[in-house]
Amino acid sequence: MRRVTSDEPVTVSFELNGRPVRGRATARTLLTDFLRKELGATGTHVGCEHGVCGACTVRIDGVAERGCLTLAVQVDGRRVDTVEGLADRRDALTALQRAFRRHHALQCGYCTPGILMSFADFLSRTPDPDDAALREVLGGHICRCTGYAGLMKALKEAAAEMRGEVPETPEATR
Repeated sequence: MRRVTSDEPVTVSFELNGRPVRGRATARTLLTDFLRKELGATGTHVGCEHGVCGACTVRIDGVAERGCLTLAVQVDGRRVDTVEGLADRRDALTALQRAFRRHHALQCGYCTPGILMSFADFLSRTPDPDDAALREVLGGHICRCTGYAGLMKALKEAAAEMRGEVPETPEATR
């Protein structure tokens, strides 16, 4: 009988943004590293590598999770969604992405994929959040550029649009 060590690669297969993928990973390979290096899905960013900054947030089976705290082998047979799969088509943007663009909530963009993934999950379950709930989720992300005001405006507007309301958008941000 052959002994398998944590350094011996195994095959990992799962659904990434709606399509089946497969690659090789050791037992210690982080999901973020697997996505970026093995699969070329570089939209998921790596910031702190301790689950604090939120830049690595992906959805696993529809739930926002930290990719830097998840091992690639843990997603075998599951569904993983990254920012690359957020919109239905490559040239289309979601309400959340459009609101981020309108309110300049992107800035440098490093934290943006993780924030988008967290709020895509949150707003799908909480269609009419109050400011405290938005701040609670946003508190799981570190953004050094925006000052958070634009993010809050974008999140409120996106939630309204996702509920079918026509948000009032100031002319300056259109």
